[in-house]
This record gives sequence, C-alpha cells and structure tokens, in this order.
Amino acid sequence: MRSWLIDYRKHKYLYLMIFPVLLYYILFHYVPMYGAIIAFKDYRIAEGFTGSPWVGFKHFQSFFESYYFWRLLKNTLLLNVYQLLFSFPAPIIFALLINELAGRLFKRIVQTITYLPHFISLIVICGMITQFVSREGFITDLLVNFFGMERTALLAHPEYFRSVYVLSDIWQSVGWGSIIYLAAITGINPELYEASRIDGANRWRQTLNITLPGIAPIIIILFILKIGHMLDVGFEKIILLYNPNTYITADVINTFVYRKGLGATFEFSYATAVGLFQSAMNFLLLIIANKISRKLSENSLW
Repeated sequence: MRSWLIDYRKHKYLYLMIFPVLLYYILFHYVPMYGAIIAFKDYRIAEGFTGSPWVGFKHFQSFFESYYFWRLLKNTLLLNVYQLLFSFPAPIIFALLINELAGRLFKRIVQTITYLPHFISLIVICGMITQFVSREGFITDLLVNFFGMERTALLAHPEYFRSVYVLSDIWQSVGWGSIIYLAAITGINPELYEASRIDGANRWRQTLNITLPGIAPIIIILFILKIGHMLDVGFEKIILLYNPNTYITADVINTFVYRKGLGATFEFSYATAVGLFQSAMNFLLLIIANKISRKLSENSLW
C-alpha cells in the first residue's frame, strides 16, 4: 500500500487520466454483469432480479436443443472464418503496399480515400451496399456484364450474403485497419534495410525478411484478439442488411439474441442465457489462442 502511495505521488496525473476510463468500465461493463443472473431465472419485470424464480440451466438447455442452435453456430463461425481468411490479412497487405509507395502525395491520397468508409455512418454504409448490390446496382451490372451472372438483387439470396458481408467489410475497414501496421513498420530500424540492400536483397526479400518479422508481434496480438471474438459478429450491420429470405445464412448469435430479447416476445432470460454462452465461449477461445501463441512464439496477451 505504501509503495502504491509513493507511485501515486510520482505519477498522480497519469492516475487521474486513468480514472475516467476505469470508472467507465466499472459502470458500463462490470455493474451490468449483475444482470447476468437472469439467465438462470424466469425473469419477470414486475418481480425484478431477486423476486424472479430460479430455473437453473433451463434456458441453456432449451437453446442447445433448439433447431436454431447449430444454424446460428455455423453462420457465426463461417462469417468469422471468412473474415480471418480475407478481412484480417487485407490491412496487412495494404500497409505493405502503401509502405512501398515512393510518392508522398499519392500515398496520402490513397490513404485518405481508403480511410473515408470508416468515418461514414454504418446506416449510410449499409444503404450504399444495398444500392450497389440491388437488381440495378453497379456491382450487379459488373457481375452481369463480365461474368454473365443472372441479374438479381444479391441480398435477396442467402448464398450471396456472406460474400457481400465480407467484401464490404474489407472495403470499410482496410484503410483504417492498416494504420496500426503502418505505425509498426515505421518503428523498424532503417539500418536493417540498408544492410539488406548492401547484401543485394530486393524489395520483396526485404519485405519477407525484415518488414513482416518486424510487425509479426502486432499481427499475433491482433490475431489472438480476433480469435477471442469468433462467436461475436457485429449484429448492427447484419440487421441492416439481412431479411427473412437470408436468415438461413445471415442469422447469427447476436441477431438471434436481439430478436429474442427485444423482439415481440421479450424473452429476456432466454436471450441472456444465449449471450452468456457466447461470452463464455469467446473467453475460452481467447485463453486457448493466447496459450498456443505463448508456446509457439514469444508474443501473447499475458
């Protein structure tokens, strides 16, 4: 305690800066966790948290035995796997390409253009996507003219939903996601590149032997964090893009929880149980990914 007080006196302004963030997490992330007990109750608003009867794992069992369980699990995992395969590497590749551009003005123009989608409202983004892939949209026109595809609204067909979602995610996040990798690249010692040029290494060899190993710790950390969200897909975008016709491939755990908890039935306990299962699985995956990373490399979250 005494050592903490000494440290506080030395760095009191840093502690004061941390305090609002700490307060935010306590109020909006830890205090609401008390409400998770309704996953084990038949929650009724009139009876409150304490008055509602305990039912144990009834809602969990109901979810695991339902028709929706495997469909939701499959859709959620597939979307995240596609994002890991395509969306996750995209900012890395983009950062490497940007790093190779010689013209500073052109580099800034490209970065500005690719950053813009991140700052556009998600509602506007989804509206644009809907228009682009509509029956008369320009992306549909390109697919019809160059690939001979039948003219149709892509979001009306479940088989196209995942492709539209992942490709639009790349468009929306590739620029913004590259910032952290560009920052990591600038932190690499320039003398390493000079030494490699003296040894006759071309740009490709420099990228493979210097740049990629230099940003590998950042890539690993972000990959671990991504694994920790394998059962978590941003439901706002899906809700704005999907419809009953595409539920078979677009409906994920988050959207199911939203419909159950805030839909016509207001099944708060059932929705909380599903959400708690999702959080527990994400936490377990995070621990496993971190442990594997710590064994295979020197990089891990803890």
